[in-house]
Amino acid sequence: MSKLSYFFKRLVKMDWKAMWKTTGLLKERSGKSRLWLMADMLRCAVKYNAGYVDYKIAQMYRLNDAQRATVITRGISNGIVRRMNDKAYWHFFDDKTQFNALFKEYIPRQWLLITPDTDPAKLEALTEGRTQLIGKPLEGSSGQGILKFTEADWARGPEAFKTLLLEKGIGILEEIVEQHPAMASLCPTSVNTCRIATLLGDKRQGIVYAFLRMGNGKVMDNVDCGGMAARIDLDSGKLLTVGADKQGNTFTKHPMTGTPIIGFTIPYWEEAKSMCLEAAKKVPQMRFVAWDVAITPEGPTFIEGNSFPSHAIPQFAAHYPDGIGILPEFRKFIDI
Repeated sequence: MSKLSYFFKRLVKMDWKAMWKTTGLLKERSGKSRLWLMADMLRCAVKYNAGYVDYKIAQMYRLNDAQRATVITRGISNGIVRRMNDKAYWHFFDDKTQFNALFKEYIPRQWLLITPDTDPAKLEALTEGRTQLIGKPLEGSSGQGILKFTEADWARGPEAFKTLLLEKGIGILEEIVEQHPAMASLCPTSVNTCRIATLLGDKRQGIVYAFLRMGNGKVMDNVDCGGMAARIDLDSGKLLTVGADKQGNTFTKHPMTGTPIIGFTIPYWEEAKSMCLEAAKKVPQMRFVAWDVAITPEGPTFIEGNSFPSHAIPQFAAHYPDGIGILPEFRKFIDI
């Protein structure tokens, strides 16, 4: 799809009310007029396939043309996914039970598919000896629909609990991951996961980027649920940047725990990288996958793999203070 055709397609679907609200926010932040911002957003949409959310997150109003050309916008990201990932194989990642089954050697936790036919005895067995379980829709992203369940939820028996799970849209019920104490020191309310993206490119194969996602009081660490992210140095496993959320707030220390973010070292980092690189070869038709990796006291484990990686985290302005975005990293692997 050409840049112009993509622009007109997005123009038809544009949420103009949200765009107007965004220009009001950016007017306060940038000191520029709303008219200037609207015109500049449209220019970036045509030239860089950038939506107004891209424009806000990457703070494109402060970048020159050379810097803007290094941002991975929605249009560019969509093109990479279409080119690298055969849609016929997305189901291995989009369906959480298929993912757990295919990558079972990296997922030691117990889990159960929830349908009207789920055996109540198996459900009861999963709850035995546990005080909490995590429930997820079979498909979905951005942490939507993920809920934590406790003993009170299954106190009336497995049949009543199954009914509750189905009413809540839960498709898979899992044992809660116990994260490494060091990871919990950042935010104890969520499992703080490493987003590690592998790319089987024509020029090179390996890890193209990695970020640590941290919760901020909620069960989820996802940035769409109020969480934040910081960039991970691929060689050392240390956090290179401040934590940043989707609203543009930045943190040198976690606001809940006071744990310093810059310089924090991910435990079992080499093992986490090796796991992702090994798993990337299982479905070679899926050449660009973003893996969500939890770090437990015993080592890394997968939470899920993303067939359509979000382009939001890899373009937060706070992660690129010099204005040079992540697109040059992708160009080491593929031609864009």
